Amino acid sequence: MFDQQSYRYRMEWGIRGARDAAARGDIVVIVDVLCFSTTTIVAVHAGMQVIPASPQTDVATLAKTWQAEVAHPRQTAGEGYSLSPTSFLRGTNGNNRLILPSPNGARCSTACRTATAVFIGALINAQPVSRHIQQLSHELDKPVTIIACGEQWNDPISGDNCLRPAIEDYLGAGAILAYIDEELSPEADVCRSAFRGSLKRLDDLIWDCGSGRELRERGFADDVHLARKLNLYSTVPGWVGGVFQNVGADVDPKAF
Repeated sequence: MFDQQSYRYRMEWGIRGARDAAARGDIVVIVDVLCFSTTTIVAVHAGMQVIPASPQTDVATLAKTWQAEVAHPRQTAGEGYSLSPTSFLRGTNGNNRLILPSPNGARCSTACRTATAVFIGALINAQPVSRHIQQLSHELDKPVTIIACGEQWNDPISGDNCLRPAIEDYLGAGAILAYIDEELSPEADVCRSAFRGSLKRLDDLIWDCGSGRELRERGFADDVHLARKLNLYSTVPGWVGGVFQNVGADVDPKAF
């Protein structure tokens, strides 16, 4: 049976990888660069508590339970919050709880809520989240799995695996792994090497990748520009009490 369990640091793909990591009791990092992870980091930096919502979630009931605002679809958000990370650069409107629907990052996040700890990582906080997970891993003696969420194919045929690997998530996972000097699983090692080998071209690769082009063509070039900035934020969203909130500069293992 496939596994990476002889290694402390691992890398997996998508909702199945997230679910299996949670079942093992791993520390999990969710990486969805364009854009759930990037948006969550920016929103939490702005003072929000973020509640992920998968496509199957009853968002209205969830909003009522948490007394939270629901992020709008990008195209109809106007001046409101959306999955666009730049929608949080204007500051918050007083309600500090936000439900953030997403077909990939939120879905993976909700799938691994029973993990030992869950964090949100991306290019914009790669080093801070890497430091956090290393500290917590050794304090709790728990392994870490980095999840590259990937995308979903449009109009899949019945029986298809809908996961479409996304290089922006692979490079985001590799960026987090690049700050780890300990032994990695071969899967994580190759991911780290991919990031290091792409570092000089990182901006162009994120800008021109399929997901980046798609967002730019829909009018969200600013989101792509923000998402490709390495270590722009020190914020580390961690899953605490049912929401993602900033865990601060130090990891308290008693919180997880």
